Amino acid sequence: MSDLRYIRVEWDGEIAVVSVDRQDKLNALNADVIRELGDVFTSLGSDSAVRAIVLTGAGEKAFVAGADIGELARMDPVTAVRVSRDGQRVFQDIERCPKPVVAAIGGYALGGGLELALACHLRIASTRARFGLPEVGLGIIPGYGGTVRLARVVGLGRAIEMTLTGDPVDAPRALAYGLVSSVVEGDVLMAEAKVLARRVTKNGPLAVRMALESIYRGLDIASVDAQESESALFGLLASTGDMKEGMQAFLEKRKPDFSGS
Repeated sequence: MSDLRYIRVEWDGEIAVVSVDRQDKLNALNADVIRELGDVFTSLGSDSAVRAIVLTGAGEKAFVAGADIGELARMDPVTAVRVSRDGQRVFQDIERCPKPVVAAIGGYALGGGLELALACHLRIASTRARFGLPEVGLGIIPGYGGTVRLARVVGLGRAIEMTLTGDPVDAPRALAYGLVSSVVEGDVLMAEAKVLARRVTKNGPLAVRMALESIYRGLDIASVDAQESESALFGLLASTGDMKEGMQAFLEKRKPDFSGS
């Protein structure tokens, strides 16, 4: 990951902090940013030292203010499909990352930025944050999975209103919609995002991974099939040292020491 231009990766113990850093363009997504995000999440997802990832945008103005309109304006129908599918593939990799991903949203999360936040497993916002899908005002629609994920997070009616009007919502309304789990002051956003991440990392890493797998797989298949899959994962975890450690720690009234095996 040494050749990164727009993505920064920093470490705080077992948490990797990933920042989109293109501040002169409000961290807007272009092809290079998308590619670098894909490379970073592929690497972090397979790194045993990583227990959680916090994704944020550099600077105080934006998480990610959208896609690069200058780049999008040059699209023809063929390249538009490719651009959409490239973004969808990377965002799906983020959604299916085996490590929990927390979006720390400190400013504008518009268009592709909101779609990126929706691909994360958890979202926390500062009071300055603004959320929206303004694509219809440009004569297009969200292309990185936004029309699918937003409805699943906030419900059909609210997703339709946000998508068809293009109007942004502020942080308190995003909290009321269930789009974010909490709203904090900007100066404590990263600290609170890490607190949230560590509320997850204290648990068994294999259990966290399989819980995420069960949740997201269940969105795409019939309920009865989803429950069969859940049972299979439940059974698989019963073969792990982490399950034995977790149960024994509970019985002995101590904190578990999970090894991820």
